Amino acid sequence: MIEIDDLHKRYGDKIALDGVSFSVKPGEMFGFVGANGAGKTTTMRILMGVLFADSGQVRRDGRALAFEDRRRFGYMPEERGLYQKMKVAEQVHYFGQLNGLSPKGAAKATGDLLERLALTERAGDEVGALSLGNQQRVQLAVALVHDPEVLVLDEPFSGLDPIAVDALAEVLAERRAAGVPVLFSSHQLDLVERLCDSVGIISAGRMVASDTVEALRAREGRRLLKVVVRGATPDWTTGLSGNITKNGDEVLFADANGSDQEILRAATAAGTVEHFGWERPTLTEIFREAVA
Repeated sequence: MIEIDDLHKRYGDKIALDGVSFSVKPGEMFGFVGANGAGKTTTMRILMGVLFADSGQVRRDGRALAFEDRRRFGYMPEERGLYQKMKVAEQVHYFGQLNGLSPKGAAKATGDLLERLALTERAGDEVGALSLGNQQRVQLAVALVHDPEVLVLDEPFSGLDPIAVDALAEVLAERRAAGVPVLFSSHQLDLVERLCDSVGIISAGRMVASDTVEALRAREGRRLLKVVVRGATPDWTTGLSGNITKNGDEVLFADANGSDQEILRAATAAGTVEHFGWERPTLTEIFREAVA
């Protein structure tokens, strides 16, 4: 169990974290989402000991994290920390030894990971000569080479094509099945919804939602009324009840129970109604509402 408890961090007058708390259980994949500058990377750096919090704690199984704990973590920073002139296989092997593997053990782990991540043909290439997507795969191999007990990945899917995304998702699912807590941040909310057991949404340094994906979508029996009206003026919802979120022609009404017929009449008068119905919110819709 990894616990983030009431983290606060300030840079001068800027509040980066304001009481951030959540936990990641063994065998759980936790998606950490938020806009740029919301506090995701700062939280992960504090978890890894790269930064220090002004207050709050990071714990593992109820005790404060120590240096030896973090040595058994796999960390993938958003900014690639790779040696550009070193060859791919040499680099992964090197980091395997830095993390305590024997030369033979590091060589075996390197070969296995390069095959899993479709990098075998690039083993002899310098990292700097690779595409950004392939560099991302190498960074992931570096994070996984020592068979870490916890995974902390900052935007691991950034720059990957769909095939690479599927390969990475399969590797992470295997680690989760082995009981490893997996924490990763991403702006790809559809991917987070598909892969993760739980999600935390952070906005301006505060956690605005944290729960299982299923619980967030079904919270308090909550449904959204989704209405798509073509040709309507932006102000057609003026005076209607409910918590309203707009995205082009699509309008979402939360807490609009009992007023759906009123909304339907207004939509029909405003333009061509192409969609009108109740549905459970997607993670993207929950995110938009939470950070609004």
